[in-house]
Amino acid sequence: MARGVRAARPGAWLWFLVVSAALTQTALNLVRPVTTYKLLSLDADSVTVGLVTAAYAVIPLVTAMWLGRVTDRVRELRTMVLLGALVLALGSVALSIAPNVALVAVASALLGMGHLVFTIAGQSAIARHAPDDQLDQGFGWFTAAFSVGQLAGPLLAGALLGSGRSVDSPERLADIDLAFWIGAGLSFLAVPVLLVRARTARSGRADPRGDAASAAEQAAPATGELEVVQGAAPRASMLRILKVPGVPSHMLASLALLAMLDILTAFLPLVGERAGVSPAWIGVLLAVRGGASIVSRVLLPWLARRMSRRTLLLISLYGAGCTLAVPPAVITVPWLAAVLLFVGGFCLGLGQPITMTLVSTSVPSSWRGSALAVRLVGNRVGQVAMPLLAGLVAAPLGPAGAIWFTCTVLLVSGLEKTLRR
Repeated sequence: MARGVRAARPGAWLWFLVVSAALTQTALNLVRPVTTYKLLSLDADSVTVGLVTAAYAVIPLVTAMWLGRVTDRVRELRTMVLLGALVLALGSVALSIAPNVALVAVASALLGMGHLVFTIAGQSAIARHAPDDQLDQGFGWFTAAFSVGQLAGPLLAGALLGSGRSVDSPERLADIDLAFWIGAGLSFLAVPVLLVRARTARSGRADPRGDAASAAEQAAPATGELEVVQGAAPRASMLRILKVPGVPSHMLASLALLAMLDILTAFLPLVGERAGVSPAWIGVLLAVRGGASIVSRVLLPWLARRMSRRTLLLISLYGAGCTLAVPPAVITVPWLAAVLLFVGGFCLGLGQPITMTLVSTSVPSSWRGSALAVRLVGNRVGQVAMPLLAGLVAAPLGPAGAIWFTCTVLLVSGLEKTLRR
């Protein structure tokens, strides 16, 4: 992040970014399922859970494009990553002390803002410093760290909430508060990781050409050559980026894949609660899904050498859409639900890093931060709209209907990709 990739220490900046991502995403995926249980303790129904889940994406929706332009201009992206981690911690604390549904929604929106700042700064660092032929690897490891959090967070949530306690018992409420505070602590742990990286970058690696040359190198691609982008392309705007062939299609796929993660995180606990499945088992099932995504993202560079990105994206969309529709119907058979969630999680894990690479390589290099921000705007539109729509579907069909609806969107996106030449 602070420097381009060096031959002496290849990818060192990426590994510090990956460690900090694993910490913050463990916190996020601990806090979000626990938020559903807090809402249940406040007598919230499926529609309310959908509304609060949508609130998570409201502020990021209107700020993502602006943040993308900031990342295109800023020399030092590490500060933005640090800020994102701190806001995530603040959101976790706010969830702990929120006394009613309205303030839980506000705290959830703050949590979403922290996640956006961290994510867009991290993605932009990879797009800026990694060569094009290493983007799949860079985005794959970055999103693998997210999957580590998606595995560890639900496991930790299930362990903290335990089993056999009523949703509004004093013990369960105390466990919920403890989970939020642990989430805040994990987010804070990402800060010293990044500060250690800063000291490492400064010590023994002073640039004899001075600060100006060093700053110019920070903005250069990983090849070490300065890239002349001023005047090479017009100023990035959302409309110009959306006019680039293929970008809207990639955004639809990204939206559907991310929405599936959110809907599973928010509504699988509801499915389990109605079926009498303990929070501990739900945590295990969500962790299985996250673990499968780690496997697929670690294997992504190997898979990308053997299949085209388009083929891998179709596998992701169709595979996840088909397999994840079944677990709500077999939730009382945990081993079968776990197998299906593993297959679906493997497919889900492939899609996000591929859409990052496809969007990044579709636009001029000087637009990459803004293009990734536009992709995140699309994701946030989905994170607002999909839970609302899913909550409405869940009202007559039950919480499983929300998951089935999102699976349908995944299949529609896959069909759009299939028909597009």
